[in-house]
Amino acid sequence: MSAPSPLAAAVLACLAASAHAGVPADSAEAHDLDTVTVTATRTERALADVPATASVIDRERLDRELVLDLKDLVRYEPGVSVGSGTGRFGLRDVRIRGLGGNRVRIETDGIAVPDAFAIGSFADANRDFVDLDTLKRVEIVRGPASALYGSDALGGVVAFVTKDPADYLAPGRDAHLGLKFGYESDWRGLFASATSAFGGERWSGLLVVGHRQGQETGNRGDRATRDGTRTVPNPQSRDGRSLLAKVVHAPDEAQRWRLTVEGNEDATDTDVLSQLGLQARTRAIVTAMRGDDRQTRARLSLTWEHDALAMPFADRMQAQAYRQDSETAQRTVEHQRNAAGVALRREREFTFDQRLHGVEAVLHKALATGAIDHALTWGLELTRTDVRQKRDGRAIDLASGQATPVVPPDVFPVRDFPTSRIDNAALFVQDEMSFAGGRATLLPGLRVDRYALRPRRDPIFAEDNPGVVPAEVTVTRVSPKLGAVWRMGGTWSLFASYAGGFRAPPYNDVNLGFTNLQFGYASVPNPELRPETSDGYELGVRHAGAALHASLAAFHNRYRDFIESGVLVSAPPVTPVRVFQARNVEAARIEGVELKAALDGGALHQRLRGWSLRAAAAWQRGENERDGRPLTGVDPARASLGLTFDAQRWGVGLHGRFARAQRRMPELAPGVAQFVPPGYGVLDLLAHWRFAPGATLDLGVFNLGDRRYWDWADAAGLDAASPALERYTRPGRSVSMSVAFAW
Repeated sequence: MSAPSPLAAAVLACLAASAHAGVPADSAEAHDLDTVTVTATRTERALADVPATASVIDRERLDRELVLDLKDLVRYEPGVSVGSGTGRFGLRDVRIRGLGGNRVRIETDGIAVPDAFAIGSFADANRDFVDLDTLKRVEIVRGPASALYGSDALGGVVAFVTKDPADYLAPGRDAHLGLKFGYESDWRGLFASATSAFGGERWSGLLVVGHRQGQETGNRGDRATRDGTRTVPNPQSRDGRSLLAKVVHAPDEAQRWRLTVEGNEDATDTDVLSQLGLQARTRAIVTAMRGDDRQTRARLSLTWEHDALAMPFADRMQAQAYRQDSETAQRTVEHQRNAAGVALRREREFTFDQRLHGVEAVLHKALATGAIDHALTWGLELTRTDVRQKRDGRAIDLASGQATPVVPPDVFPVRDFPTSRIDNAALFVQDEMSFAGGRATLLPGLRVDRYALRPRRDPIFAEDNPGVVPAEVTVTRVSPKLGAVWRMGGTWSLFASYAGGFRAPPYNDVNLGFTNLQFGYASVPNPELRPETSDGYELGVRHAGAALHASLAAFHNRYRDFIESGVLVSAPPVTPVRVFQARNVEAARIEGVELKAALDGGALHQRLRGWSLRAAAAWQRGENERDGRPLTGVDPARASLGLTFDAQRWGVGLHGRFARAQRRMPELAPGVAQFVPPGYGVLDLLAHWRFAPGATLDLGVFNLGDRRYWDWADAAGLDAASPALERYTRPGRSVSMSVAFAW
């Protein structure tokens, strides 16, 4: 990793020398532990008082770091990663401490974002459903959180909190209008949004609309072939829009009713050049392939908050009822000449729909028993999710015009799992007990979940799975947790926690089934799947001084009965075809150490006012305890370091991102080595300038050194001998900017 260039150093020095006396004495960058989080404990607590590792990324930081998508969001968050696809399907899952996919709960205003589901090469529904410009805050909780959030939170929680009228209105200010325009060079993307807020003593409202469009995300590949060796990105056209509308009514100072309408839509058209050419398995020659992918989400919710109930069972309460609909539709059109020389047009269509209804109530009660102060939090959650998936298609003989639903290996239409309904009912309680003069806090908690899967065997699933009766699953699970914080006097504190986690057997693994006699394989359901469970332990120390805020934590998570999809359970001659099935694997563990620190130079010396230093690092390792093999999903050691100068009207920062190469990875198959990307160090330059009242320019130059590097989240599982490895590299030097106006 090379040192900062002389030019960058000179720029920083000049900016510091020209700073005027109006530099703020306290840098917000250096006071992370004073930030309030709600997600970690479902109550408002400073990060310094939470017995777990959590991050809060507010609107100002989202703007300063030019965050537009999930991968940007965790750019400087070691221990959390987001993968990105290289073909047509965009961002993959969020991984927290080595766990990703549907094992991490992603929620918007307390409502779970739809599940991910993928099967084969032409069907991939991801969870990228939220326009981050509609948010005022993102909270990330690391480690098992099932005691508060249930089955989806085995790995952790990513909580999106949307903007509210009160964020822009104040006494004497009853209206707000904001406009934002921006550009990102790595995908030649343009984006714009408008935010309007208005209100009076009892009524207020908010409207946020956004639009974004661009092309494929660049990389450092340079081979523009039209086959599987291509390393240049496939040409894409991307378009998206979002809407957030809120109406808030406050009958009195203690109550608020909030009606929210939220929607997001994304469309991507891809010329899939990397899939052209001779196909080794079928001996067909693909001459053209285009993908047309659409993804939508719409949410309607009604929330009631009361801050002065004065009831024996609660002082405060929040309740909401909601409905959320999401749909992923992906259409693929392929032209090929098959092994017999027949010219075909093959059409495939994949749809994945989820409809979610839910109600939730969270109540809070403060009381005292002797010398112990209690802050009780308890509540209930009821959800119903309807899931439907289908693949359809046809093959057309271009010479005769004859069409057939047989598109090997499928005979369309097919459902890979039956239409399913999932009902979940949960009760949870948590007690924050403060004693020893406020120096000690103990946080026990418990949640009981009842999960019920009810599939429906319709004609499409029945025809593709003759004789298979979909299994119903009912699971009741208790998830405990216990946290403790001990303030040792002065600025130091210790924290420790235990959290039990679980994940119910998912509908697609329980009842996934199809038969393909042509290619000699079948997938069969497994109604005997057991829930995945975990025990998570964390121990840490914090310092919250005037100049330095720091946190060091070690964690150890053990997992049992992991559900592994697509395990080969039988093969000829025992069975006529190869049989695959989801199975529970015995045990795994993931452990690691995480460090976060922020230093405020102004608190050290008057001459350092405005300067701040931010650092974070994470090291983790995972192992399958059955065979000792390392877990591929666990990130290598990563770190970030940022030096920032912030004046009243402008600021500049130099930020580094670093990763070590993975030390040991299993083979993909006997004799097939897995690609292990080299370690890297990348520098970014961020700056902002309030050039007029209510007008701000944010600018970022990413990968200043134009380095060629891979993120492990993108490259895990690649064959080391693949000729297309450079297709998975990250973009070279790129520029991002936004201009915002507010009245």
